[in-house]
Amino acid sequence: QVQLVESGGGLELTGGSLRLSCAASGRTFSWYAMGWFRQAPGQEREFVAAISGAGSSTYYADSVKGRFTIFRDNGKNTVYLQMNSLKPEDTAVYYCAGYSARYGDSLSRVDYWGQGTQVTVSS
Repeated sequence: QVQLVESGGGLELTGGSLRLSCAASGRTFSWYAMGWFRQAPGQEREFVAAISGAGSSTYYADSVKGRFTIFRDNGKNTVYLQMNSLKPEDTAVYYCAGYSARYGDSLSRVDYWGQGTQVTVSS
């Protein structure tokens, strides 16, 4: 079992930056690919980014490519999402995700979820 706890959300202005963190406990962190999803009010949860267990490969949704960066520190059992050039449409609850197998953009590929952290981007 893997427990995930997000932090780092908050209120930011358009064009600003935020960094989300997700601390994992439980089994060996480096075994798991990790990802981030988000859910805006009244919308379905959507994929944002994912990273392999070793951190050697990453995958991004087109909507965040070039603005967001996912990276991990396996020594600290933590995965991060650096969000730059924020837009109001990035406003959502952001969820950390853990994969037992290979990462993907489908919700059904995720085995573990964090509780979520709110990100609000004001214009």
